[in-house]
Amino acid sequence: HNRQLIGKPVLVGGSNSRGVVAAASYEARQFGVHSAMPVRLARELCPEAILIKGDHDSYSQYSRLVTDIIREKAPGFEKASIDEFYLDLTGMDRFFGTWKWATELRNTIIKESELPISMGLSSTKTVAKIATGEAKPNGQIKINFGEEKPFMAPLSIRKIPMVGEKTFKNLRYMGFKQIKTIQEMPLEAMEQLMGKYGNMIWKKANALDNSPIIPYHEQKSISTEQTFYHDTADMPRLHGILVGMVEKLGYQLRKKQKLAGTIVLKIRYSNFDTHTLQSRVSHTSSDEIISEKVKELFAKVYDRRMLLRLIGVKLTSLITGHYQID
Repeated sequence: HNRQLIGKPVLVGGSNSRGVVAAASYEARQFGVHSAMPVRLARELCPEAILIKGDHDSYSQYSRLVTDIIREKAPGFEKASIDEFYLDLTGMDRFFGTWKWATELRNTIIKESELPISMGLSSTKTVAKIATGEAKPNGQIKINFGEEKPFMAPLSIRKIPMVGEKTFKNLRYMGFKQIKTIQEMPLEAMEQLMGKYGNMIWKKANALDNSPIIPYHEQKSISTEQTFYHDTADMPRLHGILVGMVEKLGYQLRKKQKLAGTIVLKIRYSNFDTHTLQSRVSHTSSDEIISEKVKELFAKVYDRRMLLRLIGVKLTSLITGHYQID
């Protein structure tokens, strides 16, 4: 959106001293800056860094654009996060050539979204993910069947999916540096060191990953409603029920790592007349923000001096993501 930032060290994150870095450009990473780092420390490492605020609505818009392109063309895909996809191209080599097909898909996404897209093609999800990481910031790599282990061998153990900062430090303390070291180690010894977790790491290091593609199905909305045993117009009680509904839905959003962009309020009078009112909001999973909007909607839609039989709240326009508190 701002091409003047190209080639400069850029941080996305909180604006105050207690904020954290959500993302950093490659120019900023050269100074040791990384995501989840305090902004204060990032500024010390890279005083020239330009700090900008995140725009989740824009990220979601582009994520939907890429998802729609993939959905239209791919036989099956899994959306692992807002910007990460796994595609199952099994059997397509006979008709198109998977490398040619995947390359054409990547070029289509780049053309239509104007985003840099990295891609890795291999026989397992683990190797494809690692290859994609090696292809960044804007490239593609193919790892042929039988070449998975040699490809991974010289890479850092940090490249193995599911090896976080704590596990990385533990493995380094034990003397592991490259994936090759894990590949050469007997499975039994790895299990003795780290139990079941060691078993999983060893299998990933040896490209033994048969986890399937989980087909992507986008949840459109979540909702809850309550029908009263006795019709009521008790405002404190109704407000309390609405707040309870929002807390329940907000918990579901955060548990599923979702954000809502539209809030819908529904009421049904004692004569069965039913009315709904909705409002768009910046994508959020905050109980406070949703509760305030629900109360506003309720004040607008409840315009008769009549008992209520039912009230309900629905959250729609769902996207994958986390709400950044201030």
